[in-house]
Amino acid sequence: MKGSLPGRGGALVTGSAKGIGRALVLALAADGIDVAVHYRSSARAAEQVVARAQALGVRAVALRADVTVERSAHDLVDAAAAALGGLRVLVNNVGDYHKGPLAELDSGTWHHMLASNLNATFYTCQRGVPIMRAAGGGRIVNLGYAGAELLKARPAVVAYQVAKTGVILYTKALARSEAANGITANVLSPGVMDNSVTKPLDEIPMGRTGSLDELAAGLRFFLSPEGRYVTGTHLEVAGGWNL
Repeated sequence: MKGSLPGRGGALVTGSAKGIGRALVLALAADGIDVAVHYRSSARAAEQVVARAQALGVRAVALRADVTVERSAHDLVDAAAAALGGLRVLVNNVGDYHKGPLAELDSGTWHHMLASNLNATFYTCQRGVPIMRAAGGGRIVNLGYAGAELLKARPAVVAYQVAKTGVILYTKALARSEAANGITANVLSPGVMDNSVTKPLDEIPMGRTGSLDELAAGLRFFLSPEGRYVTGTHLEVAGGWNL
């Protein structure tokens, strides 16, 4: 797959020391793409992911940053590009989750949901796009959540919902602005996955959770030769959840 991607260099996956990010960064490494493993506090876990990626035969580096801070996010992108000889792929996976009564939602939680999900995505993309543009193109995949486009009232998760809907709108704008520069931008949205905290199987038409391998398959499609003409798309890997 590496040879089919535009530009030069490797992939940066934010929040990739654990969980979904870990699965995605290792999928890229398995496909021969050099990777930057980002973490904020899980240094040991990040180094373990780096070791696994290197065992797959690619260059891998662990990089620490708080991507909710603009300067830190910019430095992360610059460091990844420097370590990998460029930036072909940017995957924004960082994004905290909050659920609770709307009446108890405080401003600190509201701002943190926007910072970790939307602002962090904006910061890394705005820094990464010029790098990709100068190199002749690239692929941006931002993580959303299944159902974010429905504009349906979800009081218990409204701060998270607003942030993820913003990610979709920003990604679409980015896709339109950068299409002529060889850069695609898409949203990959997991539903209820194997590692989800809650698993309401009765709400899922397929009656099961999704595997992280199935989510990684969505990422692989966006990076594949068949995905070259796909941009501004929102792909839900959710087994029919929210239909």
